Amino acid sequence: MGRVTQVVDCREAMGMGKGGGIAQRGTISECRYPDVIVVGMSPGRRHVTKPVCDITSALRQQGVEYSISTLVLNAGSGVPPDATNIGGAVLGAYFGLTEKEIQQIEKHRVAILHHGNVRSHVVHKVRYILERCDVMAVVVSQAPVDFEDFAKEGVKTAMVMPPPDKVKTKGTVMAIVSGVTRGQTPTREKMAEVIRAVMRLIKTQER
Repeated sequence: MGRVTQVVDCREAMGMGKGGGIAQRGTISECRYPDVIVVGMSPGRRHVTKPVCDITSALRQQGVEYSISTLVLNAGSGVPPDATNIGGAVLGAYFGLTEKEIQQIEKHRVAILHHGNVRSHVVHKVRYILERCDVMAVVVSQAPVDFEDFAKEGVKTAMVMPPPDKVKTKGTVMAIVSGVTRGQTPTREKMAEVIRAVMRLIKTQER
């Protein structure tokens, strides 16, 4: 009938809440061929993983003919310990990546990074990930951010590059979709932006 079957391993551990509906931190849903990975914050009252699941489902439903993985970070809250210019003290845990998470992200061709609603936190989390992972990134956030915000922190971007002696990252921010509200289903317009960005990057690699 022309249908394509995708095999998805939902998570490494049991989920949280009734029916195990919310993936716990440190878990990943994987497809057979690693093309796109959607990276979300650790679950909690302030860090809701909902947009990540919506993005993953929408990419599959829209006929994106690539494998989509989802990773919920083990330490996805807070900011990296080396973050600067964040506008005050930070309480709670620090943001970080395990060696296993770095390997999981790097084996994909495109990473969709969702990091919430505080501009400085989004910038530093993306910078921290791309320092360690050589991957093309699509940044999804609620707070408005632009390529210059990332370039100022040494992040390579498709539109603005930091000075050669200030470059800190191996990976590159290729697209930004802001206005995706944390904890809510993204609008059709925002989902379309994400899908267009992902398909454009994948097709660029295939040329």
